[in-house]
Amino acid sequence: MRQLFALLTVACLWPIGDGVRTEAFPSTLRPQGATGTPVPVLLELFTAEGCSSCPPADTLLEKLIESQPAAGVQIVGLGEHVDYWDRLGWKDRFSSALLTARQQKYASRSKGADVYTPQMVVDGQDAFVGSDLAAARRAIERAVAGPHGSVRIAIDETAANVAHVAVTVASLPASAAGDRADLLVAVTEDRLRTEVKRGENQGRTLAHAAVVRDLRTVAEGVRSSSAAETTIKLASDWARPNLKVVAFVQERGSRRVLATAVAAIAGGSSARR
Repeated sequence: MRQLFALLTVACLWPIGDGVRTEAFPSTLRPQGATGTPVPVLLELFTAEGCSSCPPADTLLEKLIESQPAAGVQIVGLGEHVDYWDRLGWKDRFSSALLTARQQKYASRSKGADVYTPQMVVDGQDAFVGSDLAAARRAIERAVAGPHGSVRIAIDETAANVAHVAVTVASLPASAAGDRADLLVAVTEDRLRTEVKRGENQGRTLAHAAVVRDLRTVAEGVRSSSAAETTIKLASDWARPNLKVVAFVQERGSRRVLATAVAAIAGGSSARR
């Protein structure tokens, strides 16, 4: 049966000056038979401080995370700063070759696809220009209608500069034939600001949310029910109250995200479906 969604009743009204179009977002994106527990959907934004087209996309990601505008959905963000802009006038302090390689894997999956910024990828499947709210809405609708497993995150923060993270995975959807899924864990930081001195954004103060500070694979070939642990060193320049742990299971070939969870480091432990 075709998935039915409620009429648009909740608006994401953000300033036109931020470069984000004013559009409505569905108030309900709930799969048929849902129990009322929000379904986490992973939004990855490939961005760079040297890219003049990226600030509106950074704003969109931040607003989606803050406002959580769609009932039945938990939007989980990863702000992934690539490094190929660094040679063009401004070095992004958050940029990483690891994140550039991650974006290139998405391009390799879609033969002939370009690598560009800003690019948003939803649950590892739909990719589009990162400032396009309408495309984000459609992609989230498709993602939430699909099957998702569950992830539970527990964080031991007894050490001052270390977070010991334990992740439990259950009820994963079956992977495609010949594909395997891995469990990844990221640390993200919100409320970051940068005064850009050179390059395309010279003179601007840029705001970032969910900036990836650490991303690692903690278990390979994850089965339907699995558990893994990792210890993450928290750098002295990371603001602890703004840190979160994001855990997700992703297929290697299709890049499909099978389950996601997020928990605040400052809050100790948390669980998400």
